Amino acid sequence: MPGLGPVAWPPAPIRTERLVLRESEARDRAAFVELFASPEVGTYIGGPRPRDELARAMPEVPGRRPGLFVIDLDGAMIGTVTLDRREAGRPGHVRPDAAQAELGYMFLPEAWGRGYAAEACAAALDWFADVLPDEPVVLRTRTANARAMRLAAKLGFTEVERFEEYGAEQWLGVRS
Repeated sequence: MPGLGPVAWPPAPIRTERLVLRESEARDRAAFVELFASPEVGTYIGGPRPRDELARAMPEVPGRRPGLFVIDLDGAMIGTVTLDRREAGRPGHVRPDAAQAELGYMFLPEAWGRGYAAEACAAALDWFADVLPDEPVVLRTRTANARAMRLAAKLGFTEVERFEEYGAEQWLGVRS
């Protein structure tokens, strides 16, 4: 996994009670377009992107990169969970050398409110703790995103700092 240490990618699919975290496949393309075009999903990430632009630009197998898990429910993609290296130049770090991973996630609106994000993120964090046990994981969200703030607490993230980025107050938490 570039930037996240000597981790073989992709790992074997991770199974939870209801979900499978797996590598992206061509059959996920329509769900990726829907995810990035959704006004609800775009609320806290800079807004939705035009569907026709996404349909033209989206690769045949979107999201195939180290650190990105597709969240699969009954054979269909409902979202993604990512573990990426937090860039050193961005505000918000728990280590000065930026040696930390950042958890991110996005789910289709029809999957909201059912506990899938908590289940998928917890599984990804458990996997990460097994492969890189000494590396902290951070999570950044807008303070205005009440759902994300509740999920961060549920997953065991504690506040490190608040700062302005993307024209809004951001919350940065760490899970060690």
